[in-house]
Amino acid sequence: MNTLKGKVAVVTGASRGLGKAITTLFAREGAQVVLSARSEADIEQNAAALRAEGLEASAFPCDVSDPQQVEGLARFAIEKYGGFDIWVNNAGTAGPYGASLDLSADQFLSVLRTNIFGDYYGSVTAMRHFLPRKSGKLINILGAGSKKPVPNQNAYGSTKAWIRVFTLALASEYKQSGVGVYALQPGLMETELLTEIVTFENHEKRLRGFMPFLIRAGGKKPEVAARKALWLASPATDGKTGLDVRVGSQFSFLIGFLREGLRNLFKLPIRRVEMNINVIPSAFQSLEK
Repeated sequence: MNTLKGKVAVVTGASRGLGKAITTLFAREGAQVVLSARSEADIEQNAAALRAEGLEASAFPCDVSDPQQVEGLARFAIEKYGGFDIWVNNAGTAGPYGASLDLSADQFLSVLRTNIFGDYYGSVTAMRHFLPRKSGKLINILGAGSKKPVPNQNAYGSTKAWIRVFTLALASEYKQSGVGVYALQPGLMETELLTEIVTFENHEKRLRGFMPFLIRAGGKKPEVAARKALWLASPATDGKTGLDVRVGSQFSFLIGFLREGLRNLFKLPIRRVEMNINVIPSAFQSLEK
C-alpha cells in the first residue's frame, strides 16, 4: 500500500479494461489519479467509484487524436494537482478485424490516428512537463504486433510496432534526463478489445470458433497487467529508462493452450465466453471492372 503516495498519475483510455484497472490500482496505492477517455460518463462513473472508497480521482474527457485536447488534459492535471508524475498512454482502438484491403482508408487511418498520433501527442506533452523537472514516468502500452506481424489486424499491429520503436528511441534520446520512459506489453487480456469485435462476413465464423478458445487459453484479467504498470510507475524503477517489459511468458501461454486443448479433447466443461461480433461490408474493390 501507498507505493505511489504523493504522486499524480494521468491515464488515458481509463473508461474500461486495462486503463480502468491501472487507475484503480494506482489510486489504491496512494496516487491522485486523472482518468481520461472519450466517454465522459464512463470516466466520471469510475472516478466517483474511487472517491467513494476515500481515494482521490478526477475525470477529464479527451480524444487523444486531437493535440489540443491532450494539451488540455495535461493542463487540467497541472491546475488541479500542481503537476503530474506519471503519464500512461493506454488509449487505443483495434479497428475492424480483417484483411488490410477489407478496411476502407478511413477505417485504417482511424486506428493510426488514435494509436500512433495519440501516443505521440501524449508522450510529447508528458515529456514537456517532465524534462524541466528532471523526473517523471512515461508508460506506453503495447499490444499484439509490437514485435511481429499479426495478419487480419494489420492496422492495430503496425501501430503497436511503431509505438514500441518510438518509445525506446525516446528513452535513448533522453536517457540522462532523469525521466523514465517505458514500453509495457500487457499480453492477451480478457477485455472488450477481444470480446466486442467488428469484422467482415468471411471472418465471422472463424472468430466465433477460435476467439473464445484463445481467451480461455491465454487471456488474463487486466488487473494482472496493471500490477506491472504499478511496478514501472513505482520507486523500483527510479534511475532506469528504456525498459521493454512483457507480462506473462510464451511458456505459460503454451500451457494454457494445452489445457484448453485437453478440455476439448475429453469434452470436459469449459467456461463460456460471451462474444459480441458486428459484421460490416468489406471495402475491397478491384481495379478490374
